[in-house]
Formats: sequence, C-alpha cells, structure tokens
Amino acid sequence: MEIKFIGTSSGKVSLHRYHTSFIILSEKFNLLVEAGDGISRALLAGEITFDQIDGILFSHLHPDHYSGITALIVQMKLINRTKALRIFIHKELSATLKNYIYSSYLFDERMGFEIKYVEFEHDQEIKVSREINFISRQNSHLNQYLKYDNEKKLNFICCSFFFNLKKKSVFYTGDIGSVNDLYLFRDRDIHMMICETAHLEIQTLFNAVMDLGVHNVFLSHFDDEVQPNLKLWKNSLSEKIRDKFIIAYDDLSVLI
Repeated sequence: MEIKFIGTSSGKVSLHRYHTSFIILSEKFNLLVEAGDGISRALLAGEITFDQIDGILFSHLHPDHYSGITALIVQMKLINRTKALRIFIHKELSATLKNYIYSSYLFDERMGFEIKYVEFEHDQEIKVSREINFISRQNSHLNQYLKYDNEKKLNFICCSFFFNLKKKSVFYTGDIGSVNDLYLFRDRDIHMMICETAHLEIQTLFNAVMDLGVHNVFLSHFDDEVQPNLKLWKNSLSEKIRDKFIIAYDDLSVLI
C-alpha cells in the first residue's frame, strides 16, 4: 500500500505543480482524495490512469479541491470505463455536488458506468475497503464565510480526515482555519500527518506536531514562493527532528 501525492500546490495556480491531491493505492481499492481544477492532467502527469481510480473523497467545495470532478468523469467516459465509481462526500454537500455534475450534462443514462454516492456524517466510520477506512470531523476553514451568506442558502462543511490504512493511521488536515483544527484527532494515535501550510504559521504546526507526538509530517498545499522558506525552516531544525518533516512534492510516493 502506498500514498502518492498527485499535487501539492495551494489554491494558487502553478506552472510547476498541481492543486493538492493524493491517492491511496491498495490491493483492492484506489482512493483519490480531492479532485480540484486540473486533476485530469495531474493524474496523467503522475502516471495514474483514469480507470485505476475506484473512488474519490472530498473534504469541501473550494474549486481547488473539487471543481475538476466533471472533467475527470468526462475522461472516464471517453476511455469507455465500465466499472462503478464511488464518490465519498459529506451528506450536507452531496446535493450540491450532484447538481454540479448534472449541470455539466453528465447524465446517468449516457455515462456508461455507475456513480455511487457514499454519504457520510462526521465521526461516522466509513469502511472503504478491507484496508482503508476513515472518519471525518468538522474544521473551521469555512467559518470566515458565514457572514456573507445572508440568505442562509449554503452550508459550510469542511472536513479533516483520520484514515486507518492497514496498521498505520493518517491525519489529513485538509484546509484548516485555526490552530484548534490541528487537534481534532488528539484522541487518536497519529502515525502520519498530511498537513496544509497555506493557512497557518509553520511554528504553530511544529508546536502541534511535537505536542501530539506525530511520527512523520508531510507538508503540502503551499505556494511556489513559499517552498524556499519551508526548506530554510526545515534546515534550521535539529538533525534529530528534521527528518520528521517532509516537504511533499508532486509524484512523491510513500509506502505504508
């Protein structure tokens, strides 16, 4: 089993890297996490075929996390895919996602394969396969937008995830809004952390990692211009701690 980073860039588009996404590759099921703008091209660059993807999991509905799903479905249709695609989405976001796909003229009758929606609630354990399961918890990333929704038409679900992969656990922060979001799974033993770095100070992350006792941290979701500063920061750490922090890059593979 392995985790392969498809993209590591933030919401800011880059000529060199793709928006944050990774795929969990296992014997029975391959789960893509996030499918933002440009995901189809990103998968090609990462040598992941469209038919390899068994399911897709979304954290929230910012464009860099989900807007590439319709183009990806089109590519699956063009290669004459026949096996079902499972989409894992919080139940409060499901209707919006379904409407987005329908509004792109992707009708079930013309697809050639079935899309199965797996809706979940926070703290509900979802068994993806024999080797993969996860639970989600609400973070505060979208709280800043609450004041704009005067007509109360939107929901503001944004998930962080705790994965159990064989005997290893992975905390994927997704996009977060405060330091408290780093502690959403403090009741769990975290082996590996995939953490965004666009919305928090690196020292804040460092303090949380040391407090939680995380074994390894993969830094992702950062702008191109931030990357040199991350390298300088990592090199400033003591040799004993330095190896705990890995600056992720597109096409990086990590064995589980």
